[in-house]
Amino acid sequence: MQLLRQAKRYWFLLPALLIYGVFMIYPMLHSFAISLHEWNGLAPEMTFVGFQNYVNFFQDPVSYRVLKNNLIWIAFSLIFPVSLGLLLAVAVNQNIPGKTLFRSIFYSPAVLPMISVGIIWAWIYNPMFGALNAALREVGLHSWTRGWLADPKTALYAVIATGIWKGTGFPMILFLAGLQDIPKELYESAQIDGAGRFQVFRHITIPLLRETFIIVISLVVVDSLKVFDLVYSMTWGGPGRATQVLATWMYFNTFLYNKAGYGSAIAWIMTAISLIIVFPYIKVMSQR
Repeated sequence: MQLLRQAKRYWFLLPALLIYGVFMIYPMLHSFAISLHEWNGLAPEMTFVGFQNYVNFFQDPVSYRVLKNNLIWIAFSLIFPVSLGLLLAVAVNQNIPGKTLFRSIFYSPAVLPMISVGIIWAWIYNPMFGALNAALREVGLHSWTRGWLADPKTALYAVIATGIWKGTGFPMILFLAGLQDIPKELYESAQIDGAGRFQVFRHITIPLLRETFIIVISLVVVDSLKVFDLVYSMTWGGPGRATQVLATWMYFNTFLYNKAGYGSAIAWIMTAISLIIVFPYIKVMSQR
């Protein structure tokens, strides 16, 4: 009788499992099957090539440029949004007037649509009418003006700067939640013992935010790997392939170059890299 009752409980999971299987599991498996074929996305038949698409990816010189761009994006995202988000969280966690307003202002870029952010910043970077070059001219730095998104040397970093502006608010909110879980008694005890602000930050705040750091870093890295909207709306992967990343390269091969099998292989390579990065986070949280 008890086994029958337990079996009945699982029937309530069946609708959710069916939805998950139809809209998540099946598309993933179908995408993997496509990655094992050479297919233009339209023909009724596909040619089985095994793992050749994966081999072709690592033999393609463009792939190394794409991976390099993604690694640069990840590095800048780990340095700036994470550190700035932590500093902003510490600042707005203080008992200061208008802290709720400051939290809203700092977080507001995170809720804007990515495509809108890309279009706005593309206008800011416009070489003729953009606000950035206009500001540089106003302060006498005419030699610094340039076509930021048209220059292969600056295009990637200009798009990354936009991503930093857009992506700092979310780590700030996560760090703020972590800071509010730290008992205030620890800070009061440290102050009684004569610890300075830097010592308190180093020996109390940072260690007790360990799990928050794991969450933030995992999410930032995964978001950096699958970045698409900003690159697509601001540079379309150009000039040349200076700003091409894995997600846009997957899109181009699948829908523009009619290489659906190769594009699916890139998607699964992105998935594998993301799983490798996220696995430590899942392990730590499971142990907790």
